[in-house]
Amino acid sequence: MAPDTQAVPAGTTGTRWPSPGRLLGSWDAVLLVALAAVVIVAAATVEGVGSPRFYRFVALEAIPIALIALPMTLVVITGEIDLSVASTVGLTCSVLGQLWHLGVTSLPLLIGLSLLLGAVLGAVNGVFVTVFGLPSLAVTIGTLALYRGLAYVVLGDRAVADYPPAWTRNAVAPVPGTVVPWFVLVLAALAVAFGVLLYATPVGRSLYAMGNNAEAATFSGVAVLRTRFWLFVATGAMAALAGVFWTFRFASARADNATGLELAVVAAVLLGGVSIFGGRGGLVGVLAAVALLVVLRNALQLANVPANTLTIVTGSLLILSVVGPNVVRATRERWRRRRPTTTVEGTPS
Repeated sequence: MAPDTQAVPAGTTGTRWPSPGRLLGSWDAVLLVALAAVVIVAAATVEGVGSPRFYRFVALEAIPIALIALPMTLVVITGEIDLSVASTVGLTCSVLGQLWHLGVTSLPLLIGLSLLLGAVLGAVNGVFVTVFGLPSLAVTIGTLALYRGLAYVVLGDRAVADYPPAWTRNAVAPVPGTVVPWFVLVLAALAVAFGVLLYATPVGRSLYAMGNNAEAATFSGVAVLRTRFWLFVATGAMAALAGVFWTFRFASARADNATGLELAVVAAVLLGGVSIFGGRGGLVGVLAAVALLVVLRNALQLANVPANTLTIVTGSLLILSVVGPNVVRATRERWRRRRPTTTVEGTPS
């Protein structure tokens, strides 16, 4: 069952790539305008916001959020959610640090084992959701606590920070001649891959169908359970990749790494226009929301805004993420209904 393209806002269906014309008037356009406004106002009022160093730091902070938000977008489109991603990052960091401490010195091997671990952790979530039929919200709240506890079992209160300087330097090194971290290129390649999957393949169309009506999608031949399982596996693997980046960016593996990161990821996905009920959303808005959240947060920090206020801002944006897209959709639908229809001869009916 393909999604109803007429009922979904421009730029959010899985039937074709979002074009500039389709983005106009959509929630994605609202986010892009808001991002531009925040950048302009912050650069004019907060010292240091307009510097290349600021945007390099913004990019480094946005990378782990965006990495996890890519598969999370697909998961939420199907009507599911994964709240264990930050704990998966923490457990991956802990295992990577412990392996290095035990003498595993091959970087490719460490990265490969970390990604495998993340995929396994995602598969555990997938099994509980697809095999046992448990709600993903309850399952991933449980594994959120479980994986974080296992991280402390593996590493305790220790921090492993004696990695080769070349590893940590290369993790944050910029593209030659720019201030853009080279890992942004990895993120861009993954974003294109997820975009192709979502917008240009039958799998992408099936995700919207699952979010709109999973039972109807099943009768239409969509492998709903198998698709959900592999989405959780992908989310776990991407969280593990974020964990590898996190470890080498800060040159430290700790069990409490990325605590609270799931809030930023969920806020970005929902603020990006993905419906918490499934069936709606796209990657353009989500990536714009990641940039908006990170720029706003860092600009407020430079303005010496207290941490408690930053938490209030994040919570307010979460509420806006639920209300805003619905208001935009309702407004567009109201204007569409007000436009006069035409007959075959071209005269108003």
